[in-house]
Amino acid sequence: MSRAEVSVAVFGWFVLTMWSTAGTSLADEAGTPNKRQPNIVFILADDLGWSDTSLYGTSDFYRTPNVQRLARRGMTFDRAYAASPLCSPTRASILTGLSPARHGITSPNCHTPTVRLQSVVKQNAAAHQFSIQPDPVTRLDPNHITIAETLRTAGYATGHFGKWHLGAEPYSPLQHGFDIDVPHWHGPGPAGSYVAPWKFPDFDHDPDVPDQHIEDRMAQEAVQFMRQHRDQPFFLNYWMFSVHAPFDAKAALIEKYAKTVDPTDQQRCPTYAAMIESMDDAIGTLLDELDRLQVAENTIIVFASDNGGNMYNLVDGQRPTSNRPLRGGKATVYEGGIRTPAIVVWPGHVESGTTSGAMIQSVDYFPTLLDMLGMAPASDQLFDGISFVPALTGGAIDRDGIFTYFPHNPPVPDWLPPSICVHQDDWKLIRIFHGGDDTGHRYKLFNLRDDIGEQHDLSAMMPERVQQMDALIERHLRETGAVVPQANPSFDPKKYDIASEGAPAAKFLPGGASTKRRKSAKPVAGWQPAGTCELSIGDGKLLVHSTGGDPYFSYRLQPPIDETAFVLQMEITSNAGGSGQVFWQTEGGGPFTAKRSEVYSPTHDGDRHFYVIKFRTQGPLSAIRVDPATAVGDIQVHAVRLVTQDGRLVHQWAF
Repeated sequence: MSRAEVSVAVFGWFVLTMWSTAGTSLADEAGTPNKRQPNIVFILADDLGWSDTSLYGTSDFYRTPNVQRLARRGMTFDRAYAASPLCSPTRASILTGLSPARHGITSPNCHTPTVRLQSVVKQNAAAHQFSIQPDPVTRLDPNHITIAETLRTAGYATGHFGKWHLGAEPYSPLQHGFDIDVPHWHGPGPAGSYVAPWKFPDFDHDPDVPDQHIEDRMAQEAVQFMRQHRDQPFFLNYWMFSVHAPFDAKAALIEKYAKTVDPTDQQRCPTYAAMIESMDDAIGTLLDELDRLQVAENTIIVFASDNGGNMYNLVDGQRPTSNRPLRGGKATVYEGGIRTPAIVVWPGHVESGTTSGAMIQSVDYFPTLLDMLGMAPASDQLFDGISFVPALTGGAIDRDGIFTYFPHNPPVPDWLPPSICVHQDDWKLIRIFHGGDDTGHRYKLFNLRDDIGEQHDLSAMMPERVQQMDALIERHLRETGAVVPQANPSFDPKKYDIASEGAPAAKFLPGGASTKRRKSAKPVAGWQPAGTCELSIGDGKLLVHSTGGDPYFSYRLQPPIDETAFVLQMEITSNAGGSGQVFWQTEGGGPFTAKRSEVYSPTHDGDRHFYVIKFRTQGPLSAIRVDPATAVGDIQVHAVRLVTQDGRLVHQWAF
């Protein structure tokens, strides 16, 4: 069936059902209109960890009264899981109801220039890696049916606000079922900063609010959408930028939290706490408007996060947050990377202020929302998730397990090699692809009821349970058609330290041994190394060796370039990890600062990647600084070019 035929089928089924289902029909037998279908508001936070709100009693530092308002109106889930420990895969799963193993987006690379709609198996890997990672999909394939398309066909107004990160045109929200998309931005985070002025290509802050926060503005835009469509069902998809990097916030809020820091508490980052408060304020703006419009009693609200809390960047000299009592965080399949807050509000159906221990996942939201609306999927549509409506109404849900497929190994704290895990009741099995003897798989088994911190691996003691749960993994990979890691024939066991798995690396600890900076290194090809960075030249490339978590190198332009709109183009190969950032200085403009920088998301898979960083200056450009990673590793810079935004080459570096 073609995509157009699927849309017609959904619409036809919807009309038939709505005229025949008691309680949700468009008209009763006498032809009198009945209550319309409920509105849907889906609020997705970015990188918000399980312990980053006041929901679960794990922190006294954060203040989230509006998240608590949501909880009082609906059901809080203690065991809600993201489909992936990174953002883009989870976002694709929410929209499609499909596992990352099936849709193929397994890393957050949807902003990169490469367009790839099918995962592929690479041919080789470095000798210290025992598995070869696949190259993932880089755009949400328009052939996948999304919840927005289904709802729009059923008569809903659909609007997307905030972060997307599933592809620029022609893969934007506008091509996936949304009537509007604000700010129509494909990047991994807000453009430039959270506090105005921003650097979105076609979206400016309010001129009368010079320090406007992006979430304040997104909430205002969302409110306008609700007002415009108050007389018809609407689907408001508010995917927040918060609390993803770059880490900045309203100055007054940072100062407020700096006064309440407990140095003995693992959650003690004032900037991060300020970011969470702005996130919470935006939620309050939406709730206030739903109440003012008198549509709250006919509005389903979902609140979730795309993955666990960030433990590998440094902010205010420390990690942004802690996921305690969970192990690990963003970019690992330990609980801290995939267990997230979740609340569902469904007036008249969900008892207010309740909690549930049911295990739910991102892939479940699409089928659950259809079930809540009395709708069915298209005739040939598959879901990897299930409806958890029974849990919402006080019952139990029956499922074999949930699966998290993550065939990558970014070297973050508590990292793991390419893996997949399955949760079944209180048990969790992690399969490490080809990490065992003779290229076989290796396993970690945990009982989360007794060991929520995943400290006691029971796999050696319970081989039968490992075998039974691994059979579920194998079935999931087979049914989804996953492109899986292959054994690396070039693997050299002498080059792999198994003891490093899961251990927080010193380079990520404030004051750790690897934070020592090089202060007197000589420039290489004009680039000055600093932080935990060593530079050399080899084979026509600038070789960057990172010895810790803060490598960077800078170049002074003599004379300064009298332009204001630039594009820095870089071709880089890296096996390090973490985020990247480009800073600039202007003539007489002071030192490198976060306000004069752009964050980008490098891919650290050992392959060559092309990056384009656009920026504007307030005067002649005098210096550039590149922070290519936040982890130990080796980076090869093949080429660097600086052009104006109208395409004129102004500087090129040859190595």
